[in-house]
Amino acid sequence: MNPVTLRLAQVADLPRLLELVEAAIATHLPDVLTPAEVAASRAIMGVDRALVEDGTYFIAEIDGALVGCGGWSRRATLYGGDHTPGRVPRLLDPTTEPARVRAMYTRPGFTRRGVGRAILDAAEAAARAEGFSEVQLAATLSGLPLYEVAGYRAVEHFTDSAGGTPVPLVRMSKIL
Repeated sequence: MNPVTLRLAQVADLPRLLELVEAAIATHLPDVLTPAEVAASRAIMGVDRALVEDGTYFIAEIDGALVGCGGWSRRATLYGGDHTPGRVPRLLDPTTEPARVRAMYTRPGFTRRGVGRAILDAAEAAARAEGFSEVQLAATLSGLPLYEVAGYRAVEHFTDSAGGTPVPLVRMSKIL
């Protein structure tokens, strides 16, 4: 298996990222959610352009092919894409608040190949380098196995109904 390589996403990458996100939602979520929950997930999931503009969003490639994306944020928003209601652009204080791991997606056919773990490791290292000692994220049910293996612990189970149907999520935390 060829290695996963990472690079920072650029604004020009957004169309390809949006396609990858849609493919990931359509393929991975039906294993753990009802069709109504999958449809509602599109309202609360997606790429956040602010992460790309902040230089905190990674693209994962294998042999030059886009196979995953994800990153971290120094902003208060816990999850969601550009269209998601309730985003909070306030900068976090690394001495008192956890950074956020955000918008992690793996292209169908590339799960369990180290893509998510490579992105997660890079995001954690970057947050640590900026002085954060903890990270939090909102996990979908399909993402739970990756985060649990990576040392995250569940803090809160909740739902988001922005898409009309409640979608289950889990706030998770990890000390860096």
